[in-house]
Amino acid sequence: MKRFLSGLLAKRSAARLDPVAVDPACFVIGDIHGCDTLLARLLDKAPKDAQLICVGDYVDRGDDSAAVLRRLHARPDITCIAGNHEAMLLKFIDAPTGNARRWLRFGGLQTLASFGISGALETRDPGLLTGFRDSLVAAMGPDLLGWLRDMPTQVCVGNVAVVHAGADPALGLADQKDSTLIWGHPDFGKTSRTDGLWVLHGHTIVGRPSCSDGIISIDTGAYATGRLTAAHLTTHGCAFVTVDQADG
Repeated sequence: MKRFLSGLLAKRSAARLDPVAVDPACFVIGDIHGCDTLLARLLDKAPKDAQLICVGDYVDRGDDSAAVLRRLHARPDITCIAGNHEAMLLKFIDAPTGNARRWLRFGGLQTLASFGISGALETRDPGLLTGFRDSLVAAMGPDLLGWLRDMPTQVCVGNVAVVHAGADPALGLADQKDSTLIWGHPDFGKTSRTDGLWVLHGHTIVGRPSCSDGIISIDTGAYATGRLTAAHLTTHGCAFVTVDQADG
């Protein structure tokens, strides 16, 4: 009986959720992961009157992380949210000997290469790791690095909260930990929120973008699938725009 009642309450909570309504319109781009050509094509498709937002994970895995960062940094009209791959990059910069192996294994090698830094295998040599870090800092420059450090972890537009990985459904957005927004929460997608907010996120690759039950998912795995997706949010709801590498 208790399980039945809790399920019923969850359904009632979900039923009270208002449709997506954002004014002015927003164009929110999913995880880019070094796919600069796809990013350029998707930006060309953005409506001229829409606020531009990116959900994080600009670097690693794809081949053109440096170009992605420089393109976005040169566009102050785009709000860029921090993802877990930006967090790993910054941890490597702050403490290369303790954080290199994880970052390099999950795409850091490609990011270093995009900045012209080669030979960075998964070494544990402190001197080599510090040298790679110093070369990366020099290649990025203080402006680009400062911009990365200052990225927000959430943006609210209308009745939609834009984050990288997810949110704790039991807490308001103002009470979320940055680590939760960047890395996710085990109850996200399993328990309905009660504050009427939709949560738009990337981080977890989906076969196709979706908008249902209070969650908008837009990470279509650009580096692996060749498809980069954005959500166009308006007063009329949510529509998706995808560019595909196969289409040239």
